[in-house]
Amino acid sequence: MQSPEDIYKQYAKTVYKFLLALSHDRDIAEELTQETFYQAIRSINRFDGSSKLTTWLFSIAKHQFYDYLRKHPVWEPLPDEDMGLNAEHSAEDAYFSKENIKTLLSLIDRLPNAYKEVLGLRIFAGLSFARIGEMLGKSENYARVTYYRGKERLRKELEANEI
Repeated sequence: MQSPEDIYKQYAKTVYKFLLALSHDRDIAEELTQETFYQAIRSINRFDGSSKLTTWLFSIAKHQFYDYLRKHPVWEPLPDEDMGLNAEHSAEDAYFSKENIKTLLSLIDRLPNAYKEVLGLRIFAGLSFARIGEMLGKSENYARVTYYRGKERLRKELEANEI
């Protein structure tokens, strides 16, 4: 097994880029990268070698990111052009659009972990199915099927909530 310093030197930039893709914020990505390696060192005895080291590190990073989101629930309004707003739309329309986003995120959070992970990595991080499969230690096809099934469950929930 490599030393913690060697692991950090070899993988820190990759973990940082992954977290930057998730967070879209350099400071958050940097902070979470440090926390990821701290947690990795603390739990190195649990790494059994059944997956790639990068897969294990990405898993820790992903959990750090989700923990960060739970502790820092920030709802920033989207720019007007992204929400389809113009002078004809009212503040009430913008509010309901933001409420729909909150509802959507809440519904995603209630999905089983497998769906939640794949949907989150695909939608919010924009990762390819191949990369998602690699990160989760699964196949690209697993990522595609899980994404489709999660999306279908989400669609049914949205229809039930009439969004």
